Amino acid sequence: MPRSVFSRGWDFLRGMPRWFRPGLGIKRWFLLVLAGITLLGLGFAVIIIDLYRTDSANPTVLTVLSYASLRFIPRLWRALIFGGLGIGLVVYGIYQLNRSLLRPFIRPGSDVVDTLTDFHRRKRGPRVVAIGGGHGLSTLLRGLKAHTGNLTAVVTVADDGGSSGRLRESFGILPPGDIRNCLAALSNDEDMLTQLFQYRFSGSPDLDGHSFGNLFITALAEITGSFESAIVESGRVLSVNGRVLPSTLHDVKLVATMELPHSLNEVRVEGESRIPAMAGRVRRVWLEPDDAPAFPPVIKALLNADLIVVGPGSLYTSILPNLLVHDLLASIRASRAVKIYVSNIATQVGETDSFTCYDHIRALEGHVGDNLFDVILCNDNHQGDLGPSSVWVRVDEKTRSDERAYCADLVDDQFPWRHDSVKLAQVIMDVFNERTGPLS
Repeated sequence: MPRSVFSRGWDFLRGMPRWFRPGLGIKRWFLLVLAGITLLGLGFAVIIIDLYRTDSANPTVLTVLSYASLRFIPRLWRALIFGGLGIGLVVYGIYQLNRSLLRPFIRPGSDVVDTLTDFHRRKRGPRVVAIGGGHGLSTLLRGLKAHTGNLTAVVTVADDGGSSGRLRESFGILPPGDIRNCLAALSNDEDMLTQLFQYRFSGSPDLDGHSFGNLFITALAEITGSFESAIVESGRVLSVNGRVLPSTLHDVKLVATMELPHSLNEVRVEGESRIPAMAGRVRRVWLEPDDAPAFPPVIKALLNADLIVVGPGSLYTSILPNLLVHDLLASIRASRAVKIYVSNIATQVGETDSFTCYDHIRALEGHVGDNLFDVILCNDNHQGDLGPSSVWVRVDEKTRSDERAYCADLVDDQFPWRHDSVKLAQVIMDVFNERTGPLS
């Protein structure tokens, strides 16, 4: 049966003494609030007493009472003095009481009001699903978390190289690498967590090359008994602003047919890590098995989303492995969200050599069908040195003729081959607000 109001009230009163334990820093502010309430009450009492008082016959007593109650000051001014002091003490006491209660959850140097305002602003932000993998997705999340707290990152699980591939082979878990990067990007204390999660062990044959973040997620998978539980618990432990979800829980392998230099026949290449290493032209990619179902929370997030962002990231090895999960793709098409594709800034050796923005879109739509996206976001700032191996992904005439194209400066000035997380997130939110209007 539901508990009565009296029972809940009694439980609250019984628990009150716990708030006055030494060391909590609450008692002083609680007493200050009480003092403020007392003065506030005294301000009202002055008016009432003056209205109904009877003067004492003893002039000495009358003089003492006059000074004690400030009766030599006009009645209205006395009420304002007591009331003002009371209100001031109550407000200051409540402010300090809130600081004491919220201190464990506020970063050093941050203001309580600004922190609460920012929290509620992001809580009201749009529901955003970001799809991709690698460092491109991390960059996107790093910028978007400043605009909304309703973030879901969907990452590929086709990675089979490096530390992730070794853990996948040894423990039979899905590759944690992209998930690790996204958790770090969404963390409140990103700088330290990124250093910790990206730290790679060396010197020991068993640990050499493994990152701490990958081992952390693997350990949680062993403790919780499932990979999906490990991701959830990782998010709780790290206090991330959003969720990170795998596109599927099935053990999938990325396969490609490629046209290699000096070869007339197309060759089959298996494994996400081998495709860019072949230094050929990718003709088509697919997953094996090709009927792997999407992770159900991903489908729910896509159908409820206000905004879906695909990219930036490696075209064939980070973005398409997500979109090749059939019911995930169907959920994107069924969603009423604004759908944005973010084109890469620079070409990637072994995957998109000499590609323009149009080539990226043509490759995507050749795999998943036409008109999946409402907006194609392209970079139009080509200032900076990309190095010898990459060239700018330029906005060609075919792209400009596409009414979905939206061009802006998205370049990180320090690392021009990357997107600037702040610029990218701001442009995405501007595009979203232009199409839907700001959420209230």
